[in-house]
Amino acid sequence: MDGGRTPGGKRRVMVVADPGRESVGALEWALYHAVLEHDEIILLHVEQANARRSSALSAFLRRPPATASPRVSPHAAVSAADGKGDYEFLEVMRSKCKFAQPKVTVQVERVELESKDKATTILTCTKLFRVDLLVIGHRRSSSSFLGCKLSGGMSSKGADAAEFLIENSKCLCVGVQKKGQNAGYLLNTKTHKNFWLLA
Repeated sequence: MDGGRTPGGKRRVMVVADPGRESVGALEWALYHAVLEHDEIILLHVEQANARRSSALSAFLRRPPATASPRVSPHAAVSAADGKGDYEFLEVMRSKCKFAQPKVTVQVERVELESKDKATTILTCTKLFRVDLLVIGHRRSSSSFLGCKLSGGMSSKGADAAEFLIENSKCLCVGVQKKGQNAGYLLNTKTHKNFWLLA
């Protein structure tokens, strides 16, 4: 599972970032089994359309009066406006990336949900950022255990987001389930189902 790497080429690896154990497991697999030092990691968090505004307002109300307005970079301005609370997990995930892969460029992207459909929003972002490998935490549904295969034209609203992306993403998409602390990973792609990888 090399994600379509070209010889000596640099890949963009997108990991769907959420404050849950599935997302953490997906990131760990990507860092230790997929990403190489010349790749680029994009941590993508999809949020409700009003989440950023409400978070910024809450941070503003909590912010003490400032005596000066120092010049900051655009990224720093976003962090200052949002505060740590709601998005601290993104900084934790970024730190994990830099610890495991110090030479890798890490980019954090927060996007608003399109049409209440998370999978479609992620799919759009893979095209926008020209992603080579998409990694998403996978929580298996009962239909998956029964061996039901999704059709390529199936709506994302009728399937688990990970399953929909695995079947419909133009780039390689890997659904990752971490099986316990040291039990390894269960991986799913469009061509490989229930592939077991020991930790």
